[in-house]
Amino acid sequence: MLTILGFAMIATFLVLIMTKKMSPIAALVLIPALFCVAVGQGAQLGDYVIEGVGNLAPTAAMLMFAIVYFGVMIDVGLFDPIVRGILRFCKADPMRIVIGTALLAAVVSLDGDGSTTFMITVSAMYPLYKRLKMSLVVMTGVAATANGVMNTLPWGGPTARAATALKVDAADIFVPMIPALAVGLLAVILLACVLGRRERKRLGTLTLDEALVAEPETVLVGAGGGGDRLTKAPKGTGTPSGTGTPSGTGTPSGTGTPSGTGGAEDAEADEEFKGLDPHRSTLRPKLYWFNAGLTVVLLAAMILELMPIPVLFLLGAALALTVNFPHMPDQRARIAAHADNVLNVSGMVFAAAVFTGVLTGTGMVEHMADWLVGAIPDGMGPHMALVTGLLSLPLTYFMSNDGFYFGVLPVLAEAGAAHGVSPLEIARASIAGQPLHMSSPLVPAVYVLVGMAKVEFGDHTRFTVKWAVLTSLVVLGAGILFGII
Repeated sequence: MLTILGFAMIATFLVLIMTKKMSPIAALVLIPALFCVAVGQGAQLGDYVIEGVGNLAPTAAMLMFAIVYFGVMIDVGLFDPIVRGILRFCKADPMRIVIGTALLAAVVSLDGDGSTTFMITVSAMYPLYKRLKMSLVVMTGVAATANGVMNTLPWGGPTARAATALKVDAADIFVPMIPALAVGLLAVILLACVLGRRERKRLGTLTLDEALVAEPETVLVGAGGGGDRLTKAPKGTGTPSGTGTPSGTGTPSGTGTPSGTGGAEDAEADEEFKGLDPHRSTLRPKLYWFNAGLTVVLLAAMILELMPIPVLFLLGAALALTVNFPHMPDQRARIAAHADNVLNVSGMVFAAAVFTGVLTGTGMVEHMADWLVGAIPDGMGPHMALVTGLLSLPLTYFMSNDGFYFGVLPVLAEAGAAHGVSPLEIARASIAGQPLHMSSPLVPAVYVLVGMAKVEFGDHTRFTVKWAVLTSLVVLGAGILFGII
């Protein structure tokens, strides 16, 4: 019974947010509360929620101070050179912009943290997407899928969890998987090419013309007194913005932006676009190398695990504010400027704590996992690595990495061992589902992504899931083809 109710709860949640009948926060709180009562454990709801909040509180704290830290770094101009470099590569060509999104997300993912990856990627790419009226779900989908492939790094979490659960070395899991993961990353870049071509066809080809005298609103990111400016190519191809949308881009016809993003009004676009004004008052060019060094030290400390990540970001945010904005009114202004993002993301995380707390506390997760493992035919025993890889897609999407790797993976490994399948093969196959996992409603980082990009979570889910599943299957297929799994 708990198995059926568990699947029903997840399905109800996904249907409601994808059809926009409820907001994600309301659905994350009310749906599990109703199902907790339905299974006869309503009296324990408070305990489940408190336990869930306690488990996710460090994550919420990390996200709060990480948003403040990276928000300050954006304000002071740390990432302006990155945007300029991407702009030179992209040349205002929608296809190059989408490819640039994938490359940037992959590179920044080397720090092993999805939240920081999404904050940097969105802050760099959002102005381009808004100004060219490109589909924002293309940005979030490509960034999430690229980060999912890179999330398999040993310090990213899943690989370390698999190694711990099965008592094997993380390097023995990850290093042989590098060729398969490289194929997965190539698949993401190919996906970016396909989606970029769709955007190019819809919007036309645009070029940069620095010599053109334009209004201040058209400045992307400039150096000194100049700037890179956008103009429509005289012989642009495709259809003009707002004339329609190809199937699968997630953008309603005639709007140029995904449903639920608040529209693509020119005034809003210009307002957002000015966020990277090269003459903004918050720039601190004399402190550039201090800020760059602080960020490098912070990321290095995260990788080396010198302190808990929430503590590192708390200290980093306090130091960044103090050095860059020594006057109290300026500090309050910077905190207030990023308060919306902090509130939205932290609120979503605590709402997700209700969902995970009920799912775990009522025993639904355990029963769902047992049912799935028990449904595996005996004849599939020798192919348990393949079975593990396939199961990693839905299981890491519908449950946390901790639940899958510490609760389900040992059972799968034991079943495989009975048929001579190595635990290492099981462990390698288990990380194949990470591209899909990074768009799970149970991953706090995804709320940073959709929040900063101003995309509805349901729109992101509807657009991204199919591409993420395809990427995960590519990684799994490459692992089997190369004899790794």
